[in-house]
Amino acid sequence: MQKTEIVLATLILYKLVLISIGWWASKRTKSSDDFFLGGRGLGPVVAALSYSSSAASAWVLLGLTGIAYQFGISTIWVALGSITSMFVVWFWLAPRLMRFSRDHDYITLTEVIAHQSKGGARKAIIYLSTFIIVASFTLYVAAQFQGAGNTFASTFDLSMTSSITLGAFIIMIYTLLGGFWAVSVTDAVQGSLMAIAAIFMPIAAYIGVGGFSGLLEGLAEHGDASHLSLTASNGLLFALGIIVGGLSIGFGTYGQPHLMARIMALRDANAMRRARTITVVWYLIVFLGMWFVGLSGHVLHAGLSNPEQIFFVMLDGLFPTVVSAIFLAAVLSAIMSTADSQLLSAAAAIANDLGLGRDKPERLLLVSRLSIVLLVLASVVVALYLPQAIFSRVLFAWMALGAAFGPALFFRLARIEVSSIGLVIAIAVGFGLTILLSLAENAPGDVVERLLPFVAGTLVLLSNRKKTESSA
Repeated sequence: MQKTEIVLATLILYKLVLISIGWWASKRTKSSDDFFLGGRGLGPVVAALSYSSSAASAWVLLGLTGIAYQFGISTIWVALGSITSMFVVWFWLAPRLMRFSRDHDYITLTEVIAHQSKGGARKAIIYLSTFIIVASFTLYVAAQFQGAGNTFASTFDLSMTSSITLGAFIIMIYTLLGGFWAVSVTDAVQGSLMAIAAIFMPIAAYIGVGGFSGLLEGLAEHGDASHLSLTASNGLLFALGIIVGGLSIGFGTYGQPHLMARIMALRDANAMRRARTITVVWYLIVFLGMWFVGLSGHVLHAGLSNPEQIFFVMLDGLFPTVVSAIFLAAVLSAIMSTADSQLLSAAAAIANDLGLGRDKPERLLLVSRLSIVLLVLASVVVALYLPQAIFSRVLFAWMALGAAFGPALFFRLARIEVSSIGLVIAIAVGFGLTILLSLAENAPGDVVERLLPFVAGTLVLLSNRKKTESSA
């Protein structure tokens, strides 16, 4: 068989599995609680793998490998920033969020943040949060569709339009069918594929470059001194910018509605502890493994015009066709595992938080599904007519959500009471500053863009603390 035939057969089988999972999940979806949180019955393996694959997505397999290829060893700070934030989420935030959301029967991140707010201020929080979630996820999902388009276009003789449309259609079908259960179980399957790729690709790359000594020699030969430096060969201030900027990318984690939904859906405290262990192992394997693949790619395939293609180039160079086909499915796994989760979270914001169908469960599910269709269409339009580098687009949406909701979530779970007006201002400041700074000239490591909006939102909340704190 030709390579395209093998890849096509693998992908068709994979898609049939995903749609079958969606059909199975539809039988378990009877209420809005089932559709958005799986009836709060998520087990540790599914929770951990679906959380991890949704957090990592195509930006790790394609984006992280691409920047490691382009900039060298200093990109380790990006990987370490994501790993550090994962520890904060699962060891501090997760137990508190799971308990708080259950105590108050909340199913979305917006509900948690707007807790006890009333009147016009509550409406402002909900409407502003919904706008931010929908806008950010439209850009984020568009980036995932671009990744799917790149994958199809690089493998088959398909145009980007056909490739993006096909990938979007498949994602939409199984998300519509089964809601949270379909998204979580398919994400767990996809997370497993990503982990397998992140184990075998670095091993093959290690052998291909001739071990660590061969890697360092190759980086010196095909790159420059900056590729071998943890600070990209910058002076003290620029070096701090590289380090802090890389670590600060993890701040975006704390405001991601689709990730927080996995924690809110956990079955119990024991499931949370077991999920935490699985997530830690997965993160270490995938983030460090893909970073190493990007570095090795610079040695084995120097001179690529598009660094985000190094994953595909390495596949062709290191593995036989059948294995390459399976790992191509891993790329689509990464894309779909994030896109489906974000579509569901955005639909929850529209249907549940705005109250467009909360009075009637059947109407709520209908509004949610219609919202998913509209969001898919909007994301396809953005991907086709406003293309941008996957890493750049994902990073903007990631940091915008983190700056808008992260500080408020920490304050809520730490039981630090803030005025409702303070919450509105903090959310607006975090999101608005991210937009403004994304338009400005980049600082070393993008440290200002990644750190300042989060810090500014935190300072707004501190200045609006209530004098008498309540345990709520």
